[in-house]
Amino acid sequence: MAKSPEEQLASMIANMKETTGKPLEAWVKIAKASKLEKHGEIVRMLKADHGLGHGFANVVAHKARGSLETTAPEGNPSAGQYDGAKAALKPIYDKLVGIAEGFGKDVELAPKKGYVSLRRAKQFLTIHPSTATRVDVGIKLAGVAPKGRLEAAGSWNGMVTHRVRLEKVSEVDAELKAWIKQAYDAAG
Repeated sequence: MAKSPEEQLASMIANMKETTGKPLEAWVKIAKASKLEKHGEIVRMLKADHGLGHGFANVVAHKARGSLETTAPEGNPSAGQYDGAKAALKPIYDKLVGIAEGFGKDVELAPKKGYVSLRRAKQFLTIHPSTATRVDVGIKLAGVAPKGRLEAAGSWNGMVTHRVRLEKVSEVDAELKAWIKQAYDAAG
């Protein structure tokens, strides 16, 4: 049976010292001392300079940047993410979540500090209110070549393979829905 995201994270943190030689707190100090700010930069530095595997480096980068903590109250995963200047983006979020939840009752919304992760047995989608005018959708589509608006995620988010940038609800179209469905199916 698949572990929940919280159980997976707890297991990684519990095993970090034995596997890497240092506890999470020591790695976070190293990451912060580097003065790097972007998640991907921190991950690359930890892998290249310290030999950490991607999973551990990703956890350390999230912790160093404060993005492991969830801030949303129960029942409202996007609380606070679409306030103020980003309020006009909430309909995009709502439509994306509605599409994903329409695929099955097994979709779980896991709020993070700056985005919401959607998962089944595994994460398949992330929704980020990245700017006041744009929502970035992270999609996990292994083996799918980037094309057009389906960009390679690169260092933007190591937990997904692709990104789609949205500025209007109308951009949540049949093509995007098909990509989300493909990712949902693969995550089961």
